Amino acid sequence: MKAAVIHQTGAAEDVLKVEELSTPEPAKNELLIAVKAAAVNPIDTYIRSGVIALPLEFPYIVGCDFAGEVVSVGADVKNFKQGDRVWGSNQSLAGRQGTFAEEIVVAEEWAYPVPNGQSFESAAAGALVGITAHLGLFLHSNLQPGETVFVNGGTGGVGSAVVQFAKATGAKVIATVGSGEKKAHCEKLGADLAINYKTEDVDAKIKEFVGEEGGIDVWFETLREQDPARTIGLLNKRGRYIVMAGRDSKPPFPIGPFYVKDLRLIGFAMFNASPEEQRDSAKELNDWFTAGKWAPQVGETFPLEKAAQAHQLQEQNTLQGKGSLSGKIIVTI
Repeated sequence: MKAAVIHQTGAAEDVLKVEELSTPEPAKNELLIAVKAAAVNPIDTYIRSGVIALPLEFPYIVGCDFAGEVVSVGADVKNFKQGDRVWGSNQSLAGRQGTFAEEIVVAEEWAYPVPNGQSFESAAAGALVGITAHLGLFLHSNLQPGETVFVNGGTGGVGSAVVQFAKATGAKVIATVGSGEKKAHCEKLGADLAINYKTEDVDAKIKEFVGEEGGIDVWFETLREQDPARTIGLLNKRGRYIVMAGRDSKPPFPIGPFYVKDLRLIGFAMFNASPEEQRDSAKELNDWFTAGKWAPQVGETFPLEKAAQAHQLQEQNTLQGKGSLSGKIIVTI
């Protein structure tokens, strides 16, 4: 089978190559899946480049997210059978190989059914980012109807999911975008207020929206570089400051303004969530897709043979601030 692999960490153009590997055999608790689509995430590029130092078994297949069709199942698999359409995330970690391959083995606990009517590309696009947004909004911040949510990058992978999930819950949603086109798209996704940070005063727009006595109830931070003093100033009393980005960020933190407003600072990484917690999120994502409340955003697509270019595009937007991408980068297989 073909797979996009590395034999050492480094730049995408130097180390990420498509090679022939043996088809894996599923263990008793695993599915053998013919992958149809996989998504590119920032963490994929961090692992490939060595920015995140993990013990890797070479040749190492890149990729966390997948969607495809079950080829066969192990003896102990209970909920899936040959021919089922499945999606999932959380691969390429903890000794697991990744998803940029024609066929992969995945433990049953990390696989979920693809809803009727959803394409493989859509299912893969919503995997990591959808579960991340759901965990942050509900497991960690306990979002309630009527509250106000803010997210940077309302048309990005996580940001577009936050906008849709918050709206589906009955919350009010404020999001930033980087162009007039993205502003219109973000409003279509459900944002009550989309702010073009390049042409508008973001803080002034937020204050105008929440009113003199109001504030943000859940600030969902997606940026690598953060400004806690600014965020704390815009949060409502008992607001929640959710952080899931900025691994190397070490900004000053204003303790006084933070505690006098009864605020909560919550950091989380999707990969720390248990299989049960992630499955709960996946189930609601599937329900919302079926109900027309969740539409994963596909930005660009590449064939498997251009996996290195897909990684480069992700890095241009994550690390270099190019800002050319809306939605997820998908590799079709």
